[in-house]
Amino acid sequence: MSAKVRSALESASPSLMTAAMRCADEVACKATGFGRRLSTNEGRWTAGARIYEYGAAANPEMPPVPVLVHPPALHESGASRTVPFDLSASLGVEGRECTSPNLMASFVRVEVGDSLETKARATSQAFYVIRGSGVSASMDHGKVRWCTGDLFVLPTTRAGVVHECVEAESGGAALYWIHDEPLMEYLGVEPGRKKFEPTLYRREELLARVEEISHSKGHSSNRLGVLLGNAACDQTKTLTHVLWSLLNSIPAQSVQRAHRHNSVALDLCVSAKPGVYTLMGREVDAQGFIVDPIRCEWTPGGVFVTPPGWWHSHHNESQDVAWVLPIQDAGLYTYQRTLDIRFVDDEIALHASGRIRGSAFATSDEEYARMRAEAGC
Repeated sequence: MSAKVRSALESASPSLMTAAMRCADEVACKATGFGRRLSTNEGRWTAGARIYEYGAAANPEMPPVPVLVHPPALHESGASRTVPFDLSASLGVEGRECTSPNLMASFVRVEVGDSLETKARATSQAFYVIRGSGVSASMDHGKVRWCTGDLFVLPTTRAGVVHECVEAESGGAALYWIHDEPLMEYLGVEPGRKKFEPTLYRREELLARVEEISHSKGHSSNRLGVLLGNAACDQTKTLTHVLWSLLNSIPAQSVQRAHRHNSVALDLCVSAKPGVYTLMGREVDAQGFIVDPIRCEWTPGGVFVTPPGWWHSHHNESQDVAWVLPIQDAGLYTYQRTLDIRFVDDEIALHASGRIRGSAFATSDEEYARMRAEAGC
């Protein structure tokens, strides 16, 4: 209805105007199979609706998380720069860079005497120092000095972070940088208030804690590492509310038996001699060995991807201890009680007793009895 006609009708009679509007709306309606008539606006709303048969769509076909490597050669020479580990094309993600659906990983190289700014619209950023010493500064959080083996995390940062290299081998420092901007993009949100304070983990303190654990009773004979927690994440015991990290060592001439979890692992090899590798695959056999595994060699300063839910075991055939630093979005998964980390020997023992559990999330018998009572069972 034109503005001129609308004005004439309003002047002539309000009731005539109401009838004319109703008629215009009915003209714009369309009939449905059930006899209902939808307005133009309702038609637009229903245009985006999709209804699927449950069995065919419960596990939709999606591009899998690939097993790929980000080699250390990318940060060992050249000008100051950021080297993104962008797997968005492999994941079928359009319009944004990502390494996993929720996280973005990159190398940051800064030449000696130079500086470089990084920016991310993220709630969590982690920086691990692969090589060198220097200073990082932001208007939001001030300055922090770092050297090889240190790790620091930053909450929401509205301005960029400027990294300056003071000293380094290969002519430049190298940082391993991970943040959760892809998760923010997927949710269609902007980072709000900060969820934790800037936090620094010094190499000396990390190694001292590993050494302390090595002399304590009860630790695994072939799995020796430390989880990096945060004072703001006391319940989940994770690096941030989104990120999770473990400094894990594999003794010489040993194997860490297979385990799996629902988060994607973006694994940085901190230190390893030739003969250290990870086997990963979708299934294990009755003895707990991975069926038809993919083998990823560990190269110091390089990163490899472990897909979600895949079984993976670590093998050290060298004469030296090897170290790996996985960073995952498992802070989020742990909070949701969906990380579901499982160790193969536990699962084999459970299956041998005739049971298959639904989740590895720890629920005591007392808690389970209380839940049954509250549910009226």
